Amino acid sequence: MNTPISHPIITDLMTRYTSKRYDPSKRVAQADLEVLYEALRLSPSSINSQPWKFIVIETDAAKQRLHDSFEKKFQFNQPHAKAASHTILFAHKTHYTREDYAYVVDKGIEDGRTKPEDREKAFGSFIFAEINTDENGNTEKWTKNQAYIALGNAMHTLARLGIDSTPMEGVDPEMLSEVFKEELEGYACHLALCIGYHSDDDYNADLAKTRLALEDVVNVL
Repeated sequence: MNTPISHPIITDLMTRYTSKRYDPSKRVAQADLEVLYEALRLSPSSINSQPWKFIVIETDAAKQRLHDSFEKKFQFNQPHAKAASHTILFAHKTHYTREDYAYVVDKGIEDGRTKPEDREKAFGSFIFAEINTDENGNTEKWTKNQAYIALGNAMHTLARLGIDSTPMEGVDPEMLSEVFKEELEGYACHLALCIGYHSDDDYNADLAKTRLALEDVVNVL
């Protein structure tokens, strides 16, 4: 058994766990939500593509829509839709184009990262998008991976804030695309993150954390 080293980052990762049941009476404070949203915005992505949209389910009406999206499958996750304080849909752009990247490049010029005269040169990085685009212009295999980077960033941010979370691949992309048709236009969602505070009967809250030994997963050459 590995003895965890003493460091705030390790404490964050040792104390976080996947909540199985939420207390619907407890809400995440707006100040903490603003930290989370900014962390999501600052998440890294390949070529700084940022091919995502984060849809926050907050109101009772939105929670009902999310609840309805579990009609056909993954019903074991359905209770989280209403019990969690918020749920975030991690949506990725299905057809990421040069025009999409131009928006990023121009923002880089605005922020002073890229010189205006180097604008065309900046598109050299777009080759990474092109090699991940199929004959139909679909880029999902690439853009979906970027959403997982943002997910990891969000989960650690929440751990630092002392907020519980539940990552869910158990969502129905087809139903979500219907229920949130307007919000997801041009995007797909295969991943969601519930956040809030666990209930007293959350069986996972007090279980020991178990991970493979360090030497089983880290190979230093």
